[in-house]
Amino acid sequence: MTLAIFDLDNTLIAGDSDHLWGQFVCEQGIVDEGDFARRNEGFYSDYQAGNLDIDAYLRFALGPLKGHSPTQLNAWHAQFMADKIEPLLLPRAEALIAEHRARGHVLLIVTATNAFITRPIASRLGIEHLLACEGEKIDGVYTGEPQGVPSYHEGKVTRVNSWLAENGLSLDGAWFYSDSHNDLPLLQKVDNPVAVDPDPILRAQAEQRGWPVISLRDQ
Repeated sequence: MTLAIFDLDNTLIAGDSDHLWGQFVCEQGIVDEGDFARRNEGFYSDYQAGNLDIDAYLRFALGPLKGHSPTQLNAWHAQFMADKIEPLLLPRAEALIAEHRARGHVLLIVTATNAFITRPIASRLGIEHLLACEGEKIDGVYTGEPQGVPSYHEGKVTRVNSWLAENGLSLDGAWFYSDSHNDLPLLQKVDNPVAVDPDPILRAQAEQRGWPVISLRDQ
């Protein structure tokens, strides 16, 4: 079966859910706004520049989840979806997903954003399979520590390969859609790499390599 892989942030949605969650927890008074907002912007700049310390970032991003009940977290996330994510949904992205589904392709989101933030978004987009950074839980409560291989940069290749082995699938004929040069390791592994509203580095690489460049934004 052919695999259609999608990055999430700034690819299937018109923004970065991880960065927006940081803004949301500041707005809701869940964290100390001044220091958290400054660090959130710093990590986002590092990501855009391609030099993010993913372990440090995950500890930062998972910190606001620490110790809270699933009920409280789910309530916050429902509000986050309504306030921050719904306005970023892209009809063209949903049409692209529907096109691959109609062709019988297996749909997978692979993202460096943590699973707490992204699983409801993937569900909203109708995509069952998700590989995201994971946070440690004890008795169903987040500890604030990351767990497993982060699905970031080369880690996306590692996580996808493990998932393929577990599911008896391969990358033969696979598609991968992304906006970010951070995803070049996985883009280079698939038969059909597609740059979606790419950052300048990825756009230059796509043009050099002859990869398609598309936009899912309203024009």
